[in-house]
Amino acid sequence: MTAPARHAVAVDAGSRFLRVARIGADGTPRLVDLPGAVPGEGLPTPAGVRGDPYAGLGVAYAAYREHRGTPERLVLVVPHGRQTRPAPDFGGPPPRLLGAPHAVLALLRHADGTPPPPVLVCDLGASGIDIARCALVGGTVTVSRLTRYGPPDGYGAAFDGAVLDGAGLAVDDPDVLRRLDLARAENARRTEVALDRMTDRPDRAARFADTVVQEVAGREITAGTVHRALARLTDGLDRALADARPGPDRTPVVAVGGPARLGAVTRLLTDRTGPQVPLPDGTDPALAAVFGAALVAAERVDAADRYPHAVAVAVHRTVHGRPRGGELLISPPDTLAPGGATVFAESDGERVRFGTASADGSGERAVRILVRGEGAEDGGPAAVVTVPAVAGERFHVGLRLTAEGAAHLVLQPLGRGRTGAHPPEEFPLGVLPDGPRPGTGPAPPLPPAPRRPPSPRPPDTQGVRP
Repeated sequence: MTAPARHAVAVDAGSRFLRVARIGADGTPRLVDLPGAVPGEGLPTPAGVRGDPYAGLGVAYAAYREHRGTPERLVLVVPHGRQTRPAPDFGGPPPRLLGAPHAVLALLRHADGTPPPPVLVCDLGASGIDIARCALVGGTVTVSRLTRYGPPDGYGAAFDGAVLDGAGLAVDDPDVLRRLDLARAENARRTEVALDRMTDRPDRAARFADTVVQEVAGREITAGTVHRALARLTDGLDRALADARPGPDRTPVVAVGGPARLGAVTRLLTDRTGPQVPLPDGTDPALAAVFGAALVAAERVDAADRYPHAVAVAVHRTVHGRPRGGELLISPPDTLAPGGATVFAESDGERVRFGTASADGSGERAVRILVRGEGAEDGGPAAVVTVPAVAGERFHVGLRLTAEGAAHLVLQPLGRGRTGAHPPEEFPLGVLPDGPRPGTGPAPPLPPAPRRPPSPRPPDTQGVRP
């Protein structure tokens, strides 16, 4: 990786807290202390922006700029699936959007320097639970959401409400909620010990239940009150895992989010899924996503959310009546995202027209897919796919990655000059290689994919041929 930017920050917006993080002088991520922030948590999310992640991100970033200035690099943590959307303009540098599972895995990958195995990322938040399966495919971390569970009264928020209600406190008073967060942070160890005693010694659970573990707004909160409220978390997690159907394999799981601070919750999670993946250096699970994003912003680790190499197709051009070989760049490095939109080959901002007709007039053509690493002049072979060839027909050529990381060559017929007049044709390529392969020979061909025979088109001498 390149040297870290002088001034880079990451922002994560939850329904309870807005968090801003950057890399400290010792090289570790930490929360930025801003006026009004709850220690260890971040800025309380204003009621008017709850449920709108982009509005929350804007509020947090504006607070940072007001007190710390404009950064050179900005990474915004967003729910998985939204990282390929256009980034909002908050002023300052164009932000990079990073899906929450990728942010968490960036933190883990930075800690040990090895790619993660297939792992479940279980994000336990105030509003709901997100469980995603992550795997390293072709140099890119693919993320497949298994389930989302979000009850109307929230998940972690419902737990907080049950604790406050059990203590006779208002459940919707922002000041009371802020005091609960402070008390929880200050007494986390005491609470955990008391809950463990209740679980380990059921014969003495009633005695341990009277142990005061927190004090909020003049009211005592006992271990019994917290223990009874835990049903909101454990029952919800059971429902989410039932919907996720993670399968019989013991898949490692990393638990993040505020409720992941409670051992009773993480134990239930690992019992149902697989061994727990520890966060580095005792990282607070509620801060794992924003800390991982801060490392990406500072260029300490690559997010691995996009294919890292350029992808091209071998073509022939006719110049002054003579054929010339070359490469047509389809996708620049760090452009293709699993589950993202198709990336089409462009030149000067316009999509390139591509012909498939062969010189001998046969009905099919072999198209060679090339992968080019950084600094390389020519691409190495990645795959060969056979496509039907029709004289005079022109296409826009593109690539897309499925959510599982498999590449597809996409040919969009122009349809008498009108893009989209016919549906695109797709040809599976398999998984793109982690890096360019040495050698000049073509990769083994893939079988031809079925294709609807197109109607004849008038001859068109522009464009390129494979």
